[in-house]
Amino acid sequence: MKNRRRALILAGTAAALAATLIAAAPAPAAPAAAPKPASVHGGGTIFYPYSAKDDIRFTIDAESTPWTRPFPAPGGEKGLPTDARGRVTISHHYTETGFTATGEAEVDCLVTGGKTATLTAVVTSSNVGWDGKRIGISVQDGRRGEPDRVGFSWDIANVDVKPDGTVAEGTVGTCMAPAPFTEVTKGGFKVNPAPLSPQPKS
Repeated sequence: MKNRRRALILAGTAAALAATLIAAAPAPAAPAAAPKPASVHGGGTIFYPYSAKDDIRFTIDAESTPWTRPFPAPGGEKGLPTDARGRVTISHHYTETGFTATGEAEVDCLVTGGKTATLTAVVTSSNVGWDGKRIGISVQDGRRGEPDRVGFSWDIANVDVKPDGTVAEGTVGTCMAPAPFTEVTKGGFKVNPAPLSPQPKS
């Protein structure tokens, strides 16, 4: 009888110990969430000192889609890690004349570094003859109370001086834009930075 009681006590103790160990074991780790792609979203009015009286606005919705735009040149068969999609709209109302220049463009490239992003887009429609033109835009997401900023690849930037002294507007390559040299006075932009995507396996 004593042996049986001792066996029951030992069995109960072992069961309790096992239950304690199971309860104390760490839960399986949840799978790591996929990193968010680089993106820029928002809209704002800028102050441009050379058109200080005008109303100039940008809206941007751009997201990185790495390796989705292959091209036939050697090395381009898989596209680029900066491939992107989205839309840019631009509006410039000239106070003196009352004319409003507008344009819409499809994003083809986006790269980020910290809270700064550079993107390019090809104009799909405009009322100033820019259809088919690639434009470059930079955005800085202001931190610690600093204003957001925007730069663009026309007007004071991207001037190509020829050997004979003549001047022409240069072409804009993918993701090429000047530093964000204007200040956003209304609205704002959100830059979500992300590292460059690794090259896909063959």
